[in-house]
Amino acid sequence: QVQLVESGGGLVQAGGSLRLSCTASGSAVSAYAMGWHRQAPGKQRELVAALALTGRTHYTDSVTGRLTISRDNSKNTLYLQMKNEKPEDSGIYYCKQGLYAWGQGAPGTVSS
Repeated sequence: QVQLVESGGGLVQAGGSLRLSCTASGSAVSAYAMGWHRQAPGKQRELVAALALTGRTHYTDSVTGRLTISRDNSKNTLYLQMKNEKPEDSGIYYCKQGLYAWGQGAPGTVSS
């Protein structure tokens, strides 16, 4: 059974940095395309960063240059490094593996 557990969320001031982690069990992060999705209050969940099996990355326009998705296969963990945070980055961040596996979400709040 696949389990994805996010950690590292919290409160940060605008301009600050935050790093989220997603540790997988029951499957390997290296064997699937992985992604980070964000759901802001009152809005739909959206993909903000994706990491293909090839290692190619994709970012939504609003976060390009500020977010970095990466994985450590030895720790079976996916990361999202966020810098120069903006209030509009606030939301619940979900890790996704492949097409169907989701983590429980980690909150990230950016104060102005």
